[in-house]
Order: sequence, then C-alpha cells, then structure tokens
Amino acid sequence: MIKPDESLPNIDEACFQSIDETRLRAPPHQAHAPRILLLYGSLRPRSFSRLMSEEAARILRRLGAETRTFNPSGLPLPDDSGADHPKVQELRDLVTWCEGMVWCSPERHGAMTAIMKAQIDWIPLSLGAVRPTQGKTLAIMQVCGGSQSFNALNQMRILGRWMRLITIPNQSSVAKAFMEFDDHDRMKPSSFYDRVVDVMEELVKFTLLTRDCAAYLVDRYSERKESAEELSRRVNQRSI
Repeated sequence: MIKPDESLPNIDEACFQSIDETRLRAPPHQAHAPRILLLYGSLRPRSFSRLMSEEAARILRRLGAETRTFNPSGLPLPDDSGADHPKVQELRDLVTWCEGMVWCSPERHGAMTAIMKAQIDWIPLSLGAVRPTQGKTLAIMQVCGGSQSFNALNQMRILGRWMRLITIPNQSSVAKAFMEFDDHDRMKPSSFYDRVVDVMEELVKFTLLTRDCAAYLVDRYSERKESAEELSRRVNQRSI
C-alpha cells in the first residue's frame, strides 16, 4: 500500500500554527456587560425598523447587555463627504466600541433600504491597524409592509459575512409590521415578538461565547504570512 504524501511544501512553517485549544476554551474572561450597537434603516417619523430596534434593545438590556443605538439622520451618502464628518465619526466610534451589532432594515423594492446600506458602507474593513467589525457578533432583523419576506435579511447576511462578522444563525422577519405595534409604539405579543426575543437571546449568548477569543478566532495564516513578508521587506530594504 502506497503511503499518502502528507507533506505541505507550500506552507510557510514560520507562519503556520497548530490550534491552541486553551485560547478557545479558557481565554481571559471579561466581566463587563456585552456591548451591543443597534442600526435601523428608516427615517420615517414612525419607523417600524426603529421601533423594532428599540424593542430589541429593551430585551438586550434585560439580558444584561449595554446598548447604544445610532440615529442615521444626517449621515451623508457614502463618498459624498469625508470620514471626518461628525456623523461618520459617531458611527465609526460606536462600531469600535461595540462587541456585537443588530441590523434592522425595512424591505423596500425587494431589498434593504439605502439608509441601511449607507450605514454599512461607511463602516470600513480597517481603520489603520484596527478592524472594527472583524470577530464581532451580528443579529439581523427586517420589517415588512406586506407578507413575510427575507430579501433584506439575505442581503444583510451576505454583508455581515463580508464585514467578517460572526452572524448568528437565527433571524427575525416581521410581516405587516404596521399591525404589530400598539398606539404606544410597543410591539404586541405574538410569535413575531417571541422570535425577536429568541434572536436577542442568541446574540447575547454568542457574544459572551466569542468576545474573549475573537482575536484568536480571526487570526489567519494568510495574514500572518503577509505581515511577515512585509516586515522582512521593510527590515531588509537598502537605504537610498
């Protein structure tokens, strides 16, 4: 019997690492409340994505999380202003602060709203040496004007993966959202409300499970290799 070739000649051994289970199972524990940022995708006076985000925030706080919500009013279109715009800075500071996020968008023309997408587009993959979204958790929700749909959720899930967020499996889509809130702008009891509770519960669990080892979870061979090559070029370059 021919012994299989187990060699890996293309591996850079200096950058390749075995899995350190202690960094996954017993990382240093952070005792502060999970920090969750909520984004919503409508500026209407009675925005159901905002009302649903507010309901989610109440649930999160009951579960022991600290929450902050970004108001997208005044945020410029992507590339229509510089990154020094106050609303852009506010958004980026909140993304840096948080350990998890909730994105809640209406579905408009079969997609997430431009308001929702603009917020995500203003969040860069990298801020200098800091990656503001990588390894953080994400829960996604959408509100529908008619029958239940999942188009906005599917798009946000793709974006969450693109932003290197740990997007939790559960999600919430509320059909005919205008019927699900009372005259005091509180969500009525229903299976839709129960699902929102499910999603927030899962988000807090995933955040507590991953935040202490998030840096290790997203520590990648290819990036270690690239960094080593850049360091080598910088150290070995000749003075001009």
